[in-house]
Amino acid sequence: MASCSNNNPRTAAETQTLKPVDTAGLAQFQQWKAQNELAVANQLAQQNQVAAQQPTKEVVRERVVYVDRPTTSSRRSTSTARRSSSNGSGVYNSTSSNTAKKKGWSKAAKGAVIGGVGGAVVGAVINKRNRAAGAAIGGILGAGVGYGIGRSKDKKDGRY
Repeated sequence: MASCSNNNPRTAAETQTLKPVDTAGLAQFQQWKAQNELAVANQLAQQNQVAAQQPTKEVVRERVVYVDRPTTSSRRSTSTARRSSSNGSGVYNSTSSNTAKKKGWSKAAKGAVIGGVGGAVVGAVINKRNRAAGAAIGGILGAGVGYGIGRSKDKKDGRY
């Protein structure tokens, strides 16, 4: 009740002379922050200007196949290059080895089929009470193992 009392109202002159006191230094912090933000913005602008002035470099890669030392993966392309070339420099550019279409089954697929059949046979032999369940479980496990082995061989050969 005492706070709602209007017994001692302030005059207009008293309210204008009362200024908020900055005890935490908020005004100084805001000034410091504004200056630092301007400095950082100027530095970023300078870095962008420097980066825009520098020319970009273009990277060009070319595959060279040597006829004197053919590798296992490039023997076909070097033998055809040897036949079709008329200059005797010994160095030929080859792009046909990367575009060759892979035909037939992958080693991963072959491994999955072989492992599935072998696992089914072994599973049926081991589980004599229920040969069908043993064959199914063995076939699934064998196919998984065969696929893993075949996939690793495909990766080694560069198929995937």
